[in-house]
Amino acid sequence: MAYLTRDEILAMGFKHVGENTLLSDKASYYNCKNIVIGSNSRIDDFAVLSAGDEGIIIEDHVHIAIYSSLIGAKRIKLKSFSNISSRVAIYSSNDDYSGNYMTNPTVPSEFTNVSHGDVTIGQHVIVGSGSIILPNTTLEDGVAIGALSLVNKSCEGFYIYSGTPVKKIKQRSQNLLKLEEKLIEQKK
Repeated sequence: MAYLTRDEILAMGFKHVGENTLLSDKASYYNCKNIVIGSNSRIDDFAVLSAGDEGIIIEDHVHIAIYSSLIGAKRIKLKSFSNISSRVAIYSSNDDYSGNYMTNPTVPSEFTNVSHGDVTIGQHVIVGSGSIILPNTTLEDGVAIGALSLVNKSCEGFYIYSGTPVKKIKQRSQNLLKLEEKLIEQKK
């Protein structure tokens, strides 16, 4: 995997990019002026970040794996230490599938009924491969989403969820918070 140089990253016009950040040169970045990327974060090949007016905010130590996408008009926020596995799709906008309206971005807006809503991914959240996250959802700190899940509602912190649509499976260990403290101590 080849990464953009710091000069290449700065030339793209991101709102902010932290230190020690690895951005694939094979990923696609749209509306960079509305994208914030924190320190020690990594975005892998073929990921797509398409920010609307409210932007995409990626905090520190965030990983976005291969073929994932973050798309939509509203804000998408990934808090520190979150992990987006391969082929995850996060949407802050959604077409109306009822048949009462037309769909797709080539159709003038007066013929569509697109809904929009923020998406927030909390600290230490992991989203399993192939999962889809829809608008107006918050994954509270410590949530784990199983592979191939559909997240159409907010999820309570430090629980494991899975399925289509997601269902709460069981509580998740909070030991990783102790590990975070150790990591922070090491950096001092």
